[in-house]
Amino acid sequence: MRGQGHGFDSSTPLCTTAVDHDVQSFGDVLRDGKYEMTDNPVARPSAPIRRMLLPLALAQFICSFAGSNMNVMINDISVDLDTTVQGVQTAITVFLLVMAAFMIPGGKLTDRWGRKRCFVAGLILYGVGALLSAAAPGLGILILGNSIFEGIGTALLIPPVYILTTMLFTDMKSRARAFGVITGMGGIGAAAGPLIGGLITTAIDWRAAFVFQALIVAAIVVLSRGLEDPLPPDPTTPFDGVGAVLSAAGLVCIVMGILQADNALSVSTTLIGIGILLVVGFFLHVRRFERAGRVPLLSTDLFRNRTSNLALVTQNIQWLLLMGVAFVVSAFLQVVRGYNAIETGVIFTAATAGILGSSLLAERLAARHSQRALIMSGFVVTLAGIVVLLLLVRAWTSAWAFAPGLLLIGVGLGAMLTPSVNVVQSAFPEEQQGEISGLSRCVSNLGSSLGTAVAGTVLVVGLATPNRSYAAAMIVLACIGLVGLVASALLPATSSATPSASGAQ
Repeated sequence: MRGQGHGFDSSTPLCTTAVDHDVQSFGDVLRDGKYEMTDNPVARPSAPIRRMLLPLALAQFICSFAGSNMNVMINDISVDLDTTVQGVQTAITVFLLVMAAFMIPGGKLTDRWGRKRCFVAGLILYGVGALLSAAAPGLGILILGNSIFEGIGTALLIPPVYILTTMLFTDMKSRARAFGVITGMGGIGAAAGPLIGGLITTAIDWRAAFVFQALIVAAIVVLSRGLEDPLPPDPTTPFDGVGAVLSAAGLVCIVMGILQADNALSVSTTLIGIGILLVVGFFLHVRRFERAGRVPLLSTDLFRNRTSNLALVTQNIQWLLLMGVAFVVSAFLQVVRGYNAIETGVIFTAATAGILGSSLLAERLAARHSQRALIMSGFVVTLAGIVVLLLLVRAWTSAWAFAPGLLLIGVGLGAMLTPSVNVVQSAFPEEQQGEISGLSRCVSNLGSSLGTAVAGTVLVVGLATPNRSYAAAMIVLACIGLVGLVASALLPATSSATPSASGAQ
């Protein structure tokens, strides 16, 4: 089988404990369509795999949707809540940042509380936040509901999505298909967010978009009733609270410092400096814990796998490019060109189509090409899309000048989202899936928040000269994209990551 080194074959156990548990292979699932229940202490799902994949994919869709649909509501929210474009940018960035900051603790809690329990709890918290946002009388309540409640809810529910997928799909081909569906739905959610949000905002009101999110979450809760956790929770699993606080506070300070760059440079520098110190303190704390034989929030073993490290860099930059382009183009169309929510959303159908098309081909592409080739090609196509956005928008005043570039960006991102995730997740054994899933999602969402913060700040600072600020923001994104291309070129030619006891290579 191609790429066998990436994942666990059918003989790899779902659980490595002192007791040897016989676990049914995925080949049996493909043949029988379900797992059989036995008296084995490890619970095995009895529901069809496809039915269990549906709520997981929908959860990724709605969380990604939430990160981008507000982009087309910038003018509507600004007027209704008496705030500014920068205020809406802050709400969007804080939502993405909270997801990133709490994703690692969320991944660790899946072992302690159980994957399904964390999934459902996150959905409920997310739904409450969506309803609170829909009723928000001002920017403060909107940030509380959307940025805090929905952000923490997402951090709880997303790690189980990737952990359960890795546990249930144990060979490279089936896992590529499953991750293709999930990451594809995530990419579609992020790209389709502007269109769906624009339709709802124009036809009804921006608040109805949050009600829509709450309804989708309620449907996912119902669908998740058939979702069964392959492993029981372990309440004795230690949780590093100090590490969680240090990591979250560090990331928050760094990104909020970037957001303040256009207002107060001294405040920005101070926040970024404090953030760096907190992150350094976090890693010192982790090393101290490990030397004392205690379990830290994040094992340093996760950073000893060169292939995984490089793939994490590509993941971060992929989402940075997607969310950065989405915010810059949306803000430019609405604030500078005067387009309404639905007109702005329609333009983004090009990116949606690109992501959907390349994501649907994920399985075939994985069978014919190496993960490295797919990721490199994705960056090349995405960078070409940014160049097209720069050239056509300068030469053509129509909004459709954005379509070709957005289509290329969608195709490029859709082609490489799945390979990057698959390389990272498959680089580690089952007992480290909680940690690596949290780190992987943290890195991706940190990329999303940085994309909105960095590119958005460049755009907002220069709104007095909008064409130049738009070009400057796109050039910054292109330069960051080049870093991703270099990282993908450094991946091994086969991009193999064979799991080991430590996860190191």
